[in-house]
Amino acid sequence: MSKPFNAYAMAQGQFDKVADGLGLDQGTKDLLREPMREYHFSLPVRMDDGSTRIFRGFRVQHNDARGPAKGGIRFHPQETADTVRALSMWMTWKCAVANLPLGGGKGGVICEPHNLSMPEQERICRAYMRQIARDIGPLRDVPAPDVMTSGQHMLWMLDEYEQMRGGHYPGVITGKPVGMGGSLGRTEATGYGVVFAVREALKEMGVRPQDTIAAVQGFGNVAQSAIELYREIGGTVVAVSCWDQADQQPYCFRRKSGVDLAELRKVTDRFGGIARQKAVELGYEVLPGEAWIEQDVDILMPCALENSITGENVTRISARVKLIAEGANGPTTPDADHVLHERGVFVIPDFLANAGGVTCSYLEQVQSNMNYFWEKDEVLGKLDTMMTSAFIGVSETARKRRLSMRDAAYTIAIARVAQACRDRGWV
Repeated sequence: MSKPFNAYAMAQGQFDKVADGLGLDQGTKDLLREPMREYHFSLPVRMDDGSTRIFRGFRVQHNDARGPAKGGIRFHPQETADTVRALSMWMTWKCAVANLPLGGGKGGVICEPHNLSMPEQERICRAYMRQIARDIGPLRDVPAPDVMTSGQHMLWMLDEYEQMRGGHYPGVITGKPVGMGGSLGRTEATGYGVVFAVREALKEMGVRPQDTIAAVQGFGNVAQSAIELYREIGGTVVAVSCWDQADQQPYCFRRKSGVDLAELRKVTDRFGGIARQKAVELGYEVLPGEAWIEQDVDILMPCALENSITGENVTRISARVKLIAEGANGPTTPDADHVLHERGVFVIPDFLANAGGVTCSYLEQVQSNMNYFWEKDEVLGKLDTMMTSAFIGVSETARKRRLSMRDAAYTIAIARVAQACRDRGWV
């Protein structure tokens, strides 16, 4: 029987591998493989029927040597402290590899938003902020939306924070609605960042985007934006997968001539779930959820949750696949990563591929703090420049040191954070 997946153990294992190669002293390794601070709390929430339910919440600040902690807050029924710890660590490396003046943090609440009314979700948001307000701030820790949270959730949290503090602090949270301190381009940023990285990888491989086809796991904000820009640069997506709330399982939707993003969006709920019967009427085949991974395509983009490409299913990936861009956090387990490396698949690791989200969050934070906002084209132009620079840096390190892209990205990120800790005199 295989061991249950533990994202935190995986994140620590990835760190240990690179830390040993960098020759870090034991004190630095001990500091960086554990969170600096973490908060666990109970959230009493009055439900619509008058009853009170107790939800569990977390906020983990992994490292802030390079700047305020940065990371999303997710609402998910399978949320665990270890998942949040892993995600906060990955945020530290993600901010460092993108060379942002930020550290890593993450938060979460164990809940199922599908089964909660919006007033109930608002009360959870406000209860969460009441618990964490003393430990976050524009110069300390800046949350953002994540899985199953949105700009509306962030605005409720911001409002609660500002009522508690008696002032306006738009820089305390990013991912806010445009017009309320949010940045133009934030919705597209993570998915666009994935495709900026794909574009650069294809250049190195000597392949034109218009000569490629792809399959995408997920149909939330990240996946939809990635599909949009990938199609704009000439690529064709032939399959997407998403979670079906009614059946509590994923399905894959395939059309060999290519999916039509606009028409699929019309039959998709706010959580990224595609209505199966309506998709069939539009000419899509409905396949089991994991079928996305076995499509005969050039590129795979896992843009859903962690632990999606594993030792059990990696052998189902077509021999045609030459590039995998990890839009999700931690989608590939180490044993699967080893197989992909042996096969010569070019893997753009998660904390490089999906760094567009936190990069745009940083740009939003800058705009909020100075109370001056840029036009969308300017935001996306800055995002493209920063993502391209980060990709080239990792790629050059990979070539010079004969490392995988993942190990090269970790090498850059961990070295930068370790140096910041040394400079501050922490180790």
